[in-house]
Amino acid sequence: MMSKILHIDASVRAAINPNPKHSSISKNIANRLINSWKKQVPIDEYIYRDVGMNPPPFITQDWIEAVFTPENKRTQAQHDVLSISDQLIAEVSSSDILVISSPMYNYGMPAQLKAWFDQIIRINKTFDFDLARGDFPLQPLLSGKILIIITSSGEFGFEKDGIRQNMSHLVPHICTLSKYLGVEKIYEISSEYQEFGDERHIKSLENAFQKAEKLVAQLSSLYTKS
Repeated sequence: MMSKILHIDASVRAAINPNPKHSSISKNIANRLINSWKKQVPIDEYIYRDVGMNPPPFITQDWIEAVFTPENKRTQAQHDVLSISDQLIAEVSSSDILVISSPMYNYGMPAQLKAWFDQIIRINKTFDFDLARGDFPLQPLLSGKILIIITSSGEFGFEKDGIRQNMSHLVPHICTLSKYLGVEKIYEISSEYQEFGDERHIKSLENAFQKAEKLVAQLSSLYTKS
């Protein structure tokens, strides 16, 4: 079984900053997971994108027009406007493990991460459309992928039955969109209480680091047995 990982970081902060309080929590948890993976399982291919600091462009009217123009009739300008989308889709397609780390901004995902999803979820590339399917005409074209979602938030209680369950639009949104990336299994790691900066935050962060390492051990056993 191949180990091909696509690692997407969405925080606008660097993993390490002169002021440690400004270092990205989600990126550091993701780094712990990736470093642990490298120690336990050979990685056949590793692709990294920091969309927080190097975001893909937003889709535009020209982008949409190019997408819905048959490929053999596209102008060179239309091929050019889709070139980044083509590259990002190829990276998802070639990977079997997706690691997405993201902070919660205003109870949802950063605009930069949404821009990445918008470039990838594309008709006849990652999904097709057929009205013969009735009320559910969209069907994913990719399959068999694992997604690890790593999140950080300033507040807490966003989990199922938590006191802020209905306020979280980060993980639910990623989970909904992940269907069109071919994801069939999702694992979640979260760190909370950042804005409180108390013992609860320290414990939550440490639990997230430990969960990252335990998850790697769990998944690596599947790869080493193959």
